[in-house]
Amino acid sequence: MENTDPLAPREEEADVHFEPVIKLTEQVDTKTLEEDEAVLFKMRAKLFRFDADSSEWKERGTGDVRLLAHKETKKIRLVMRRDKTLKVCANHAITAEMRLQPNIGSDRSWVWKVAADYSESPPTSETLAIRFANADNASDFKKEFESAQKSNAALSGGAPAAEPKEEKSEEEKEEAKDEKKEEEKKEEVKKD
Repeated sequence: MENTDPLAPREEEADVHFEPVIKLTEQVDTKTLEEDEAVLFKMRAKLFRFDADSSEWKERGTGDVRLLAHKETKKIRLVMRRDKTLKVCANHAITAEMRLQPNIGSDRSWVWKVAADYSESPPTSETLAIRFANADNASDFKKEFESAQKSNAALSGGAPAAEPKEEKSEEEKEEAKDEKKEEEKKEEVKKD
């Protein structure tokens, strides 16, 4: 039971100070794996991912979205970290297959699909949306994103998006040849 009498003597709080047993003097270097990269673009934004199970957009985080170019390989990737925790919420290479599409009803946001986003383990295929403070920032992001796509496509020896189309057309050509041969055989059988 506490003594509620205002005139009763109080226990004085002791001013206790403890010296640390071990002094931490050396600085620990933290590696972000971004040391070998140059920042091409940096802007504050909010990132969302589309959850197919619930058919709704879920917030991934708010922070600076950056386009980073590796100093040796010159490959460009998109990296975004959350503001206070600095946890990675987007990390993927920018490829020619990605298409920035305007988000319905907003001139300050973009939507695109990523084949492999490495922000979580294991890498996952995601549909991402990013929203900026205004339309000018969004258009600046689009210009830099498309420039990065062209740069990465040039480094990989052309547009990778066009290669699968060529393969399909070759397959289609072979199928068409096979169909023609079958038709010719049918016609020969009819003649006999």
